[in-house]
Amino acid sequence: MFYKKVMHCTICLRHGVVGISGNGILIQQLARISTSQCWTSKLPITTQTTATVKTKNVQQDNRMWKETPSHDRKNNMGQYCMMLSKFRLSSLVVMSSMAGYALAPAPFDLTTFALCAIGTGLTSAAANSINQFHEVPFDAQMSRTKNRVLVKGLLEPVHAVGFAALAGSTGLGLLYFGVNPLTAALGATNLMLYTSVYTPMKRMSIYNTWLGSVVGAIPPLMGWAGCTGALDPGAIILSVILYSWQFPHFNALSWNLRPDYSRAGYRMMAITDPALCRRVALRHTGVIVGTCLASSYLEVTNMWFALESLPLNIYFMYLAWQFYQKSDSNSSRKLFRFSLIHLPALMILMLVNKKNWYKSGNQEQDTQKVQDVKIPDSRISVLPRRPVVAAQESDTEP
Repeated sequence: MFYKKVMHCTICLRHGVVGISGNGILIQQLARISTSQCWTSKLPITTQTTATVKTKNVQQDNRMWKETPSHDRKNNMGQYCMMLSKFRLSSLVVMSSMAGYALAPAPFDLTTFALCAIGTGLTSAAANSINQFHEVPFDAQMSRTKNRVLVKGLLEPVHAVGFAALAGSTGLGLLYFGVNPLTAALGATNLMLYTSVYTPMKRMSIYNTWLGSVVGAIPPLMGWAGCTGALDPGAIILSVILYSWQFPHFNALSWNLRPDYSRAGYRMMAITDPALCRRVALRHTGVIVGTCLASSYLEVTNMWFALESLPLNIYFMYLAWQFYQKSDSNSSRKLFRFSLIHLPALMILMLVNKKNWYKSGNQEQDTQKVQDVKIPDSRISVLPRRPVVAAQESDTEP
């Protein structure tokens, strides 16, 4: 008993603990002191207590992001708008629409081509701006998006809405008056799907990935419609390639971002059903292979494209198979990085091996030649013949 009382008083004096009673509380106090190694420390008792309090205060103030309002907003407005419009994503949309325009079997018009590209890019920028406006509280919880301009306070929400309204109205106006109404209708449909359906669905169902792929497949249709004024069966080829390409691209991207998506409340296949995420990525690489082989039968490309694109697509499928088998960060990162190379390379091969690339120009020249030949024939056929015959008879008389 005397030994316990001595230990009790010693603990109270060293740590300022008052009112310890009972063997259970004494044992807990001894365990706490032994784990914190207070007896072996050579620092004073007051210094140890102060350091512990400071450490607790630092841990309580560890916000994931902090607003940094811009004091030089006017000079950096152009840069902020580029970040607001997701310039890289908008460039990919413009590239796919340009490929759709160039693959269409119709005469190439440089003015219409430029208006279609600019209008598509502005429409995509407006959709991305509205998307960021809606997702500010969710982007703030993700490491990948916590540095966006709206999250950090570099731009106000009114700037995002104003930029989206200006870019969207200008882009749709260029498509309607400069290209054709069908292209403008496709652009307006894509804008509504992206901002009003796809963005809310990201926190409701995993089917947001399928809908987002539809949004990414519309720009090549806009390019094709801008060139021909209609949607032929050949327009489906590039659209299906863009649709299927987004599954291995995004599923590989989301695999390493599962903690961020889960923290922000996004329902992605990589979180809710990882096995489905891997299967869908592998499945759609096979769809890309079949679509490229079928492009020659729809007279979009020649047979050389089927042969030249086969090694590229097979390697893409191999990386998807590795991602399906291993399902680690290394395999997903390889698949994602190669997807950034795969799509531009595939589009370049399609443009080089376009079946009607030179045929459309030759057909236009042939029609002009036929018209030039037919015009003099029609003039000769309508000339009166009787006066000519009479003149010949008069010449033969003595």
